Amino acid sequence: MRIKARIWLCACTSFLTMAMLSIVASVVAADDADQSLLERARAMFKPLPENAGTPERPLTPERVALGRALFFETRVSTDGKQSCANCHQPSFYGTDALPRSVGNQGKVLPRNVPTVFNTALQLAQHYGGNRVDVEEQAVKALVSPFAYGNADYAAAEARLRALPGYRAMFEKAFPGQSEPVTAENWGKAIGAYERVLLTPAPFDRYLKGDADALSGQAKHGLEKFMSFGCAGCHNGVTVGGQMYQKFGVTQDYWVLTGSKEIDLFKGRDKGRFQDTKNEADAFIFKVQQLRNVAVTPPYFHDGSVAELSDAVRIMGKLQLGRDLSTSDVSDIIAFLQSLTGEVPQQFSEVPNLPAAPYRN
Repeated sequence: MRIKARIWLCACTSFLTMAMLSIVASVVAADDADQSLLERARAMFKPLPENAGTPERPLTPERVALGRALFFETRVSTDGKQSCANCHQPSFYGTDALPRSVGNQGKVLPRNVPTVFNTALQLAQHYGGNRVDVEEQAVKALVSPFAYGNADYAAAEARLRALPGYRAMFEKAFPGQSEPVTAENWGKAIGAYERVLLTPAPFDRYLKGDADALSGQAKHGLEKFMSFGCAGCHNGVTVGGQMYQKFGVTQDYWVLTGSKEIDLFKGRDKGRFQDTKNEADAFIFKVQQLRNVAVTPPYFHDGSVAELSDAVRIMGKLQLGRDLSTSDVSDIIAFLQSLTGEVPQQFSEVPNLPAAPYRN
């Protein structure tokens, strides 16, 4: 009996040892797979910096404070209602949640308004890339009939100078200038503010080494996002926004998006062609950044698609020629949700603006 007991004990010990070794091997394999995924992700993406300032576009507290006030200022528009915040609202993660925004005098914009968050890190502004940076975008908005509606920059400056409470803020932000209240400085100030509107997300923590920042499903989604080819265009620090690409590689985009013809464009929106008039630019759009995409519907340049699941499925078909399964879409969405950051406090809290004399 003792011999049998010893044999049984040895057998049990051997079994437990093998089981433990199998568990250890599985853990090691899982750790190796996680590390491999992280290394692949780091090769394609980068975490957000602290801000988007550059030597050419320095950020100072005075410029950021002025830009924040101007971002919410409506009295420089011809209808007294438009501001940057009219289309980029705190309640909707820096968008307005409309397919196509409504601007000055009720004019409907030809395209959907993307989020203002992280936008300064992109290669250019607007879907067609016709603004080189956020500063130029802010300046040219002053004379856009869809935005502030001013006839020229002189008219915009006159409206701004009629708000005397801003002069001291401009003087602090741009010291030493004989006349700091200018359209150019308007753009520099608003640009400085937009350059601090960054939204670090769980994906940033993951890229910095926190393996638990992403759920298991999100990691599956990340792996598919890279291996399927999505990251070929949607890469870099903003997970997109760094290149131009044809929208509708496998077929005309409106077949799947249901996009309508636009009167301003005299037909289908042809992307960069609308600005360049070069047929080589037909249907070429700036690849959109995907940060906060899960909370900024509707989707695409005309807001033609309401649900993220439909947008993911359409992109798979239009751009990659791939029919994504339900589990593929679900996994990719889990990854995209890891790109959602917190709304910056200085954006969510609307500032008090300088008072001005009432003029009837």
